Amino acid sequence: MTGKESIFVGASTKNETLALKLANRHGLIAGATGTGKTVSLQILAEGFSKAGVPVFCADIKGDLSGLAAEGVSKDFLEKRAREVGIEPSYEYKEFPTVFWDLLGKQGHPIRTTVSEIGPLLLSRLLELNDTQEGVLNVLFELADDEGLLLLDLKDLRAMLAHVAERASELSTLYGNVSKASIGAIQRRLLVLERQGGENFFGEPALDIRDFIRTAQDGRGIVNILAADKLMSSPRLYAVFLLWLLSELFEELPEVGDPQKPKLVFFFDEAHLLFSGAPKALIEKVEQVVRLIRSKGVGVYFVTQNPLDIPETILAQLGNRIQHALRAFTPRDQKAVRAAAETFRPNPDLNTERVITELGVGEALVSTLEGKGIPSVVQRTLIRPPCSRLGPITQAERRALIQSSAIFGLYERAKDRKSAYEILMNRAEEEQRQEQRSRDREEKHARKHGEPRRSRSGFQLPDFGRDDRPRKESMKRRSSRRSQRDSVLEAGLKSAARSLGTSLGRALVRGLMGSLKRGN
Repeated sequence: MTGKESIFVGASTKNETLALKLANRHGLIAGATGTGKTVSLQILAEGFSKAGVPVFCADIKGDLSGLAAEGVSKDFLEKRAREVGIEPSYEYKEFPTVFWDLLGKQGHPIRTTVSEIGPLLLSRLLELNDTQEGVLNVLFELADDEGLLLLDLKDLRAMLAHVAERASELSTLYGNVSKASIGAIQRRLLVLERQGGENFFGEPALDIRDFIRTAQDGRGIVNILAADKLMSSPRLYAVFLLWLLSELFEELPEVGDPQKPKLVFFFDEAHLLFSGAPKALIEKVEQVVRLIRSKGVGVYFVTQNPLDIPETILAQLGNRIQHALRAFTPRDQKAVRAAAETFRPNPDLNTERVITELGVGEALVSTLEGKGIPSVVQRTLIRPPCSRLGPITQAERRALIQSSAIFGLYERAKDRKSAYEILMNRAEEEQRQEQRSRDREEKHARKHGEPRRSRSGFQLPDFGRDDRPRKESMKRRSSRRSQRDSVLEAGLKSAARSLGTSLGRALVRGLMGSLKRGN
């Protein structure tokens, strides 16, 4: 079912296959609910794994977890195996699987840092307007300039307070910084925390190489993101997938056109990636999708309606599996026409009519062949999966997580020194400086017989004294305080420059604003 050069998808008037050499030209799996999209994704994941290609996919309904377990014999599976002509070689087997979970409950935790996700995707996550996004960009620019790492949400909150205190100064240096915008960002952070977003930000951050591994028998690891609970925070889900895609683009080297992909990435519920997304973000995604092919990564979008994908991105998806669409509304009818028109015509097939007539487990299939030319669209019976149909049990999931080769690497969060600790230390040092200054002033006042000050800083009355010596003393204290402030400010700037020399020079932001580590 999977050869050295292709993956068997199903049978039409001929065997429909997906060429491994052209699998990094991206693809689309579309169709209405209940038409078989999940099984199509499952059989492609099996094929890639068997060919030694690692896979990443999100498990929206829990069904994809069945990839980790051997399939169970069923009459309709055996019948489909006979219909597509694979009965002699059809066997049930499990595939090497690693479970991940942004919430850390149904898989290994996935974390990244605020610095790494960058202002563009964070603005998308927080649903900021243009003005608020501008303030967030100022915050990131200041953090980069001063070498302040933003690792988790408490770092971001501390930095927002720091920017608010320096709003006037920063407005001169970076552009207008409104305290009202800062307040709006802080309120959006509270919403994100209630949705479980604080679990996503922190360390240890995900090492992207842990997604690109093979098992001891040479099969590719299938990485499954538990997304059933995550779907209650769809924007977090979408931003995570976009960040992951940008990380792959930034970190992987150029490989040109390999004999098979280095990784295949499935975007399930792809409409969430683009719904309400600003034009600038869609342009970035289009750019990444277009360029990541040369990194050996294939991207496959899974969605109900092809119209959910922007045309500029849809045009780049060469391998297509189109399940049934329903034409009940004018928009549905438009989707059917659009889907039919994207296929290479088959003179023996009325594509637009057939799309509405396909049964469960049937699809219109067109894949790239030869020199990257799409094959003629064919009505195809999708092959049955070898792994289990439906989810595994919680006990099976726990056993697989605990026996994983990476178990223990991400389970415990770390909290190293970052922006929050540095800014808190600065504030404490300023308080200590002020206290020492007050102590010296009181000592000087007692020594020279000047009016005594209370602990609250108010001067105690001294009737009958001439106030000229006191004014001269205040001038001296003001001069000394100005000198101390200058020294303290210079010291802090020097420390920031020093830290910026060791860290800031290595901070480079990539195509989608995420942090890259320079050499």
